Amino acid sequence: MIKIAYNTLRLLRPRQWIKNTAIFAAITFSGDLFNWTDLQKVLLAFVVFCSLSSASYIINDVFDIKKDKLHPFKRFRPLANKDLTTTYALTVAVILIIGSFLLGMLVTPAFFLIQIVYLLIQFSYSTILKPIAVIDILAIALGYILRVYAGELAGGFHISVWLLLTTISLSLFLAIGKRRSELTLVSQNKSVNISDVRKTLSHYSERLLDVYASIFATSTFVSYALFTFLENPRGLKLGISFFLPDFLPAFFQRKWLMITIAPVVYGLMRYLQDIYEKHEGESPERVLSSDKPLLIAVVIWIFLVISIIYAIGP
Repeated sequence: MIKIAYNTLRLLRPRQWIKNTAIFAAITFSGDLFNWTDLQKVLLAFVVFCSLSSASYIINDVFDIKKDKLHPFKRFRPLANKDLTTTYALTVAVILIIGSFLLGMLVTPAFFLIQIVYLLIQFSYSTILKPIAVIDILAIALGYILRVYAGELAGGFHISVWLLLTTISLSLFLAIGKRRSELTLVSQNKSVNISDVRKTLSHYSERLLDVYASIFATSTFVSYALFTFLENPRGLKLGISFFLPDFLPAFFQRKWLMITIAPVVYGLMRYLQDIYEKHEGESPERVLSSDKPLLIAVVIWIFLVISIIYAIGP
């Protein structure tokens, strides 16, 4: 019983729930993070997406059992390793989907619709989109983007167009990094045909994926820099005039969000290092949890964003 519970937890991939924290982007940058009424809806949306994303992972694992058995890491997953049966896994997935839909209806009608869109895209990816080069990367990235939109629709917030462009660029960067690392890992195993593990990998060269990664790493930086320059944070705004002479606030209270560019640049460079030097990146959440300097950079970025929006002001 304990073994089944443990393998079920592995099947759900709770470490990947970190991706769902993107749901909090809209409420954070809108200045309503500490508005308990709105926060409750976003928290519920987070729980719903954790359930829904786990269900999509299970469905993906069911379709990929044969290919996962050839993969260096995925062959240890519960279904590929025969720790759990397909019937059991599908039952868990159905329960998660029904539960997430029931909870989703308590958030907002628009959020409920985006749940359906997300599930359809994930199902389409597992069945027909995954073997199509470029489209598979776009489908992975769209899953990240929908999480940000889900947070926006959950609380009725509005995100800046520059934040949206940053999200799109970062999502594509992470999806490309995932494929780049996977190609490197599979290529190292000479006994396995690349197309047998993932068909699209045989259509990508490392050089091509390097160009893609460079494009979207750059666009992520540029979009985020413009977002910090053009955005006017709306939050608690305690201000700093109480602590400083009258002539200083006018000088200091400018584009404080631009300070957060520093950890973003470091994070992008560190993640690229993980992809190219450490051959990691196939699982962004694994990289984030295992790379302490990268994790510290993310924590610093979160601290700066919340401090600037909810304490210092624009």
